[in-house]
Amino acid sequence: MLIGEYTHSIDEKNRVSLPAKFRSEMGKKIVLTPGLDQCLFVFTQKEWAKIDEKLNQSSLLQADNRSFNRFMFGGAVEVEVDSIGRILIPDFLRDRANLKNKVVVIGVSSRVEIWNEKTWCEYKKVVEKQADTLAEKLGQVGVL
Repeated sequence: MLIGEYTHSIDEKNRVSLPAKFRSEMGKKIVLTPGLDQCLFVFTQKEWAKIDEKLNQSSLLQADNRSFNRFMFGGAVEVEVDSIGRILIPDFLRDRANLKNKVVVIGVSSRVEIWNEKTWCEYKKVVEKQADTLAEKLGQVGVL
């Protein structure tokens, strides 16, 4: 399980280190894709295969499904984790998530998210204020 929050720097070559706790679980090749809420998603190859299967089960006749598949697959790249645990973030993904010098890398169970530090802090403040309400809503639909 991928959990925790870590602040890292992006170097001048667009490389960011994955937390040591994540490296052993993620392997040497991972998939980096545009995420939701202005972040990037990072998947193991095994998890990406599950995403692929789920998204390919959606109907091609529905415009929303086609659009979301294009968003996820069109922006996805396979990246290698180097010998010291860094990944190279392509310019188009770095720009999309507005990644600057400092980023926050968080574990979200089966995926990792990479956030602009300021964006993450602002997002987290909003969600923390809503946590009780969110938990109650999730409890009503049987998630919690």
